[in-house]
Amino acid sequence: MDIQLLVLDIDGTIVGKSNQINQTIQETITQVLAKDIQVVLATGRMYQSARHFHQYLGLSTPIVAYNGAWIQNPHTGEILRHFPVASEVAADLLDYYEQPHLLEQIEVHFYFEDQLYVRQATPETRFYAQRSHVMPNVVGDLRTFAQSSPTKVLAFSQDVELIQKTTDDLQQLHSRERVYITQSAETLIEANHPQATKGEAIRYLAEKMLGLSSDQVMAIGDNFNDSEMLEYAGLSVAMGNARPTIQCLAKWVAPTVEEDGAAVAMRKFLL
Repeated sequence: MDIQLLVLDIDGTIVGKSNQINQTIQETITQVLAKDIQVVLATGRMYQSARHFHQYLGLSTPIVAYNGAWIQNPHTGEILRHFPVASEVAADLLDYYEQPHLLEQIEVHFYFEDQLYVRQATPETRFYAQRSHVMPNVVGDLRTFAQSSPTKVLAFSQDVELIQKTTDDLQQLHSRERVYITQSAETLIEANHPQATKGEAIRYLAEKMLGLSSDQVMAIGDNFNDSEMLEYAGLSVAMGNARPTIQCLAKWVAPTVEEDGAAVAMRKFLL
């Protein structure tokens, strides 16, 4: 295959528990770039959080952030695409999360103009913000930002069973045409505009901006929010730490993120 574009998820793919890109991954990506293969980061993270890794790797491509809801060129500052959540959907999600039995169990994060807004600064929120390299804005009431069409609504809890049940409930309550409910980790629920998927974002970059076909795209990911991206790419790789349903979507399964599986995949198929 004539791969011209490599798409990399961040968390669980090139970044593990350390929250850093290790030397093996960095050196392998440098070798891929030296073969004139373009490398794109596609993540559920905020743009400003993803930019930290983009700069470290010395990439020249746009960043796909918020699961594809936001595409921005870091070098010019131009926002190439932005699909926010409809205000009425954001308000409905907030109503759901603020039910009495969930209010103290689930943290809710709203993202507006690439800033993070939270009700209160809990230990969980501080941990998330530290890992994301962002400063949360504590506002008490998130209603104002629901009315302003946030880029993404995120729910966070360490109770994995609760997050899974809540995800299932929300997917039943809201049609896929109204809002895209997915998970980027077992503790996170992501709500995006229906057109905001990594698959659609990569299709846009590859076909509209770079003049490539899906057969020229290789993608590596590990979670549900990577599924559309893996389905689109001509060469798809799931991480060894990915859930079985995600591994089934891929043409090849790499070792885990802690075993530098992404580097193994890049060397196998590109180097």
